[in-house]
Amino acid sequence: MITFPNAKINLGLHVVARRGDGYHNLETVFYPIPLCDALEIVPSGDGEAHLHCYGRSVDCPPEKNLVMRAFRLLERECGVQPVDIHLYKRIPDGAGLGGGSSDAAHTLLMLNEMSHLGLSLEQLACMAATLGADCPFFVYNRPMLAHGIGDELTPVDLSLTGRAVVLVKPPVSVSTAQAYARVTPAVPPTPVQEIVSWPVELWDGQLINDFEPSVFALHPELWSIKLRLLLAGADYAAMSGSGSAIFGIFRTDRLALAAAKALASCGEVFTLPLDHGLSLIPEDPRQPQP
Repeated sequence: MITFPNAKINLGLHVVARRGDGYHNLETVFYPIPLCDALEIVPSGDGEAHLHCYGRSVDCPPEKNLVMRAFRLLERECGVQPVDIHLYKRIPDGAGLGGGSSDAAHTLLMLNEMSHLGLSLEQLACMAATLGADCPFFVYNRPMLAHGIGDELTPVDLSLTGRAVVLVKPPVSVSTAQAYARVTPAVPPTPVQEIVSWPVELWDGQLINDFEPSVFALHPELWSIKLRLLLAGADYAAMSGSGSAIFGIFRTDRLALAAAKALASCGEVFTLPLDHGLSLIPEDPRQPQP
């Protein structure tokens, strides 16, 4: 069985309060985008579970990878049988795109189907929350308003279908801990859920990522990328999560392709159609891109 775990972007991101457990309460909208890894799971050939990684380098031992942690969770809780897992990585890590969380959530979904466990999406989301704060989002994989540490989800009636996103991942690493340390928590004057109900053309300057000021001060090139996306015709541009990926939302493919070409020297650049349901993944990410 094979599937294509997709990435997400954050539409607005507010650090609302510090929690007593050391985490932070957030307010953001997660939106799925069709930048995908490839995940194949087949019965084990030798009675042991194995994870094989390809594509981008994965800098952690297999047993600590979220995919194997997801398998071990269902092995422990539901008695699933050993499998061979093949993971082709295309989604950049350290970018605020949720690639590892998506891989883990899709592992739970696939094993639930393959092993005929009959677990509901709500049950799978509860399990996913033990693996990572944004893992439950990828179980549902539709636009969601997130509260808490990112695991309290409410569906949002939002569709960007017909638009395109240009995603730029520069060769910059952002420390999540450092990003949080430089943010002063505060409740936003206008809720994110209200702003995303406005036309996209009104989002700029209103739909805010609280991490941008401190991260941009440390990495001015990220601010430059955001500015260049806006100057290239993006109706809205922002950093995703705590970075370092920057995205711009364009109303036409033509504008998006022109912007991608103009920013080609800034790092890895992806031009992607937006579809809120992701019912059709437009490509096999293992294939070379034009």
